[in-house]
Amino acid sequence: MLVVDGEPVSAAASSSSRAGSGGRELVAALVGSPGLRAASERLRATPEMRISLGPDEAAAPRHVYVFQREFATVNPARVELVGTDEMTTCVGVVIRNNKTGMTSICHMDFPNIVEGGLKQMLGLLGHDKTPFDVHLIGGFDDTSTKVIHPSGRKHNAQEGYSYPLCCKIVEALHKSQQRFHLRTFCVLGSNTTTDSYGNAQPIIGGFVVQTSSGDVSPASFDINSRCPDEIVRRIRVSVSSYDPSWQGRLLETYDTHRDTFQIAAAFWMPDWAEIASSLNQLSDSEVLLQCSTSPAAEPPHFVENERRIWKYLIENPDWEDTFPRYKPRVFHRTSDGRWSRYS
Repeated sequence: MLVVDGEPVSAAASSSSRAGSGGRELVAALVGSPGLRAASERLRATPEMRISLGPDEAAAPRHVYVFQREFATVNPARVELVGTDEMTTCVGVVIRNNKTGMTSICHMDFPNIVEGGLKQMLGLLGHDKTPFDVHLIGGFDDTSTKVIHPSGRKHNAQEGYSYPLCCKIVEALHKSQQRFHLRTFCVLGSNTTTDSYGNAQPIIGGFVVQTSSGDVSPASFDINSRCPDEIVRRIRVSVSSYDPSWQGRLLETYDTHRDTFQIAAAFWMPDWAEIASSLNQLSDSEVLLQCSTSPAAEPPHFVENERRIWKYLIENPDWEDTFPRYKPRVFHRTSDGRWSRYS
């Protein structure tokens, strides 16, 4: 059940007989909450943390990063920060057990993983009658009627991905046996701005949680901080869509008890290298239009990331070269907080 400012969210908001309408009415109720609006304002006014782990810089705080469709549950005794970024139409979910400090976050991208994903997140947080703190951050008002790019060309209307995802998340939380104190609801309209061409864009596209306090701040990560195994994990997001074993589930990567990453094996067809080569011939604007759910809202490095993925697939057409004998790729944390592969 969802709780806001100590009071359960009105049951009327989720008792409609219309199929699927409960989430919509819950979202409407939460958007109208003065306390949640104030919390969103505070979050938007909080300076962005920049997490960096360059070769010539001091090590970043001990942190765990999750990519799209991944989740991680961390112990504050081992991890200082846990976060994600690169969110446009995706929504980040934070669930924290305040008694133990155990914190789980995910980067959700599609409604059909919500229910199974929340069960995965709750698996290591324990059972407690005291409400867990929850923060929902990301997504934006992506239902605009036009998309205009600097070239002046108009493109078809965006379908809108953020709203149905938010509806599914709040509905699943409200139906749960566990009580959740919703602390932040910085999504949809409260997380939307426009660029000089009138394109809607998210205000906050990433965040970190300080595990000792539970404080949440906007954040961005540099390329070296989105580790370990950045490119392989990005590829897994795509290939997992075709793997029945991951249907309805978030991708598991981080081992809470050992403070290690275990990147489960994934496979791709040999023709993915050909597809990657073909996609790599597209112009940057065509890459945005064909590969993004929000082409006008992506960060500057989106196209570069796609091309790095395609380069890896072109150079490694056989998945068994990446996952010999279908074994996971395992990484342990070194004394300076970096990651080293030992399997």
